Amino acid sequence: MCQSGRVDRYRTVARDAVAEIEVKRSVFRCDIARITDEEQARAVVERARSAHRDARHHCSAFIWTTTGSMSRSSDDGEPSGTAGAPMLEVLKGAGLTEVVAVVTRWFGGTLLGAGGLVRAYSDAVAAGLQAAGTLERRLVTEQQVVLDHALAARAESELRNRGFSVLDVGYAERVTLRLGVPKVEVPALETVLAELSHGDAAPERVGERWVDLP
Repeated sequence: MCQSGRVDRYRTVARDAVAEIEVKRSVFRCDIARITDEEQARAVVERARSAHRDARHHCSAFIWTTTGSMSRSSDDGEPSGTAGAPMLEVLKGAGLTEVVAVVTRWFGGTLLGAGGLVRAYSDAVAAGLQAAGTLERRLVTEQQVVLDHALAARAESELRNRGFSVLDVGYAERVTLRLGVPKVEVPALETVLAELSHGDAAPERVGERWVDLP
């Protein structure tokens, strides 16, 4: 978290994914997706419901806002507390936000009991998260620097080698590098550019954005 109290990083899923598990002939299909608000999450739930109308339950859990402060869950007809809440706990336990999990269940003819349902829905979400993978999103400042062509390639290579994220390279009469740099690392960027250009080049802040980190 930034010194100002503002969140500057969080974890979410790397990609949308699907996973299935089978428990006593009941099939549990988990759809995992990245979302940014409640409306997107509910749209994912409805897509699963529309795609699998033959299934009895479409239970869900989702968390949004970069702080993970908003969440919802639904048992969708399963006994209270046996599906949505356990699913939500798996997402929270993984330290994720901006994510939705929908578990569609096809009944296999054998009652699983409350404990069995909790385990099955939890395991389905865990399988979905394993398929989706996770990553860190980080808030960075966008820094722009304009360089001569003779220096640009060497500067870009050196900046990448030192771990700076090069977001874009624009070529015209001169070369414009746009970088994503955490605020605390801006002084280091200034130092590197000064060394490479013998004091002629300095970065200019042009905005900020969220970027995905492995």
